[in-house]
Amino acid sequence: MKVFLMHRSRDIDLGQEPPPNHEELTKDLELDTLAGAMADGDRFLFDVAKNVVLASLTDPDAIVYRQRALADCLDHPSVLRRMYGIAVEATESKRRVYGGLFRDSPERILSRSVRVLELLMESLKQLRQLAEEHAAEFRSEAFTRLFAMLADELSDEYLAKVERYLRELKLRRGVLMSAGLDRGNKGTNYVLHRLPEQSWLERIAERITDKGNQSYGFQVPERDENGFRALSRLEDKGVNLVANALAQAADHVLSFFGVLRTELAFYIGCVNLHGRLAEKGEPVCFPDPKPAGVPVLSARQLYDVCLSLHLEERTVGNDVDAENKLLVMVTGANQGGKSTFLRSVGLAQLMMQSGMFAPAESFRADICKGVFTHYRREEDAGMESGKLDEELRRMSEIADSITANCILLCNESFAATNEREGSEIARQVIRALTEADVKVVFVTHLFDLAHGFHIQGSDDVLFLRAERRPDGGRTFRLLEGEPLPTSYGEDSYRRIFGAPPGEARVPRTSDCEEAQGDL
Repeated sequence: MKVFLMHRSRDIDLGQEPPPNHEELTKDLELDTLAGAMADGDRFLFDVAKNVVLASLTDPDAIVYRQRALADCLDHPSVLRRMYGIAVEATESKRRVYGGLFRDSPERILSRSVRVLELLMESLKQLRQLAEEHAAEFRSEAFTRLFAMLADELSDEYLAKVERYLRELKLRRGVLMSAGLDRGNKGTNYVLHRLPEQSWLERIAERITDKGNQSYGFQVPERDENGFRALSRLEDKGVNLVANALAQAADHVLSFFGVLRTELAFYIGCVNLHGRLAEKGEPVCFPDPKPAGVPVLSARQLYDVCLSLHLEERTVGNDVDAENKLLVMVTGANQGGKSTFLRSVGLAQLMMQSGMFAPAESFRADICKGVFTHYRREEDAGMESGKLDEELRRMSEIADSITANCILLCNESFAATNEREGSEIARQVIRALTEADVKVVFVTHLFDLAHGFHIQGSDDVLFLRAERRPDGGRTFRLLEGEPLPTSYGEDSYRRIFGAPPGEARVPRTSDCEEAQGDL
């Protein structure tokens, strides 16, 4: 039995290696916040959510396949949670039966495998019943195929036959087996046989007439421990093949429920996140994934889902239209929402390529083979080199891994040196990447860098600027506009120190630290 809720032709594999830059992505895009909201306190859900988000799909059809399955889950969350509960209970069957350590004998393996399969049969019955009750309500290929498989392979006749075999394998009437003789009269070719079915009248008649005692036998003396051990070893040889086969059957069914639990866990996480966002009235949509090759980035009311999870009120969304743009240059006022926008783009891209909804009213983007981030880092006292060297080292590592049709998100990169040097380094990096068909979204205060690209008038560059009201207020919206030679640092000065630059006031150390953080 196969689940196929996440992929058309294979089950999910959580054992694959994460992308080489997963630690940077997790930190820069706050993926732990996203996975935490999906998990709602469940560690298993957290691990599955984070793994799936990092393991991006690169086929638009595969993304749409998962989106349609998720749409069914959002429409029927109670059915989804009941299925998940059945899967969780089934995967716990082996632990409940096996408990701690036990003697690894064929007889013990057989006995416990029978018990595990009995529990799993109950779970399969519940799952099939749930499928029969709700199959007509689901529309996605993933769930209709799963429900059809359950109906076809778990018929009443099949389940009754399995239950009958399990009752027989408890060996309550004893063990009937045959064997041959090998060299030195050693036993070989042990085979376990089914005991013939007898009615209770036949068994009584057999005892009365002694009809059944037509074969030779022996009786082990009551205190003959060696004889009992020898007989036990003989029985183990008879049931060994059956015990192994039954253990494999139990593992197969457990594997099915394990995969079912894992794949449903991702959809449970999506439903949890959707509920959190719906409570706040935040918009979500199923994005439109486009094939790789032509750069596309179009969104309406795109917002940072992780910021929204931290705030009680709704967040401000942004519109962006970057069709056929390899470079999006973001400039403007300090604390104007530039970094938030950058994170919203990265999160929406990852959520789209994992088959999730996107945090926007609409979102369309081309498939990226990889998402990379290069964010400014805070000063580290343990650094063995300067901040610029550290930034260059990280960019070199990205260059070793990034390929065409990837996206790079840069936040204040190369601002650790003077504007002229930082602008020149960034300019060469951006040109090299865009010439290699890498899409770049670059947030910067380096006017020389942004202005240099603007005066070139290239058609594949979009310029966004953080909006600032005449009174210095921030709307946290980004609008299309050319770079300006100021980031309005005096606004931060006024907000922190309470007076325009030049007025008498001795700043406190904490004030200076806050101003440095704003800039």
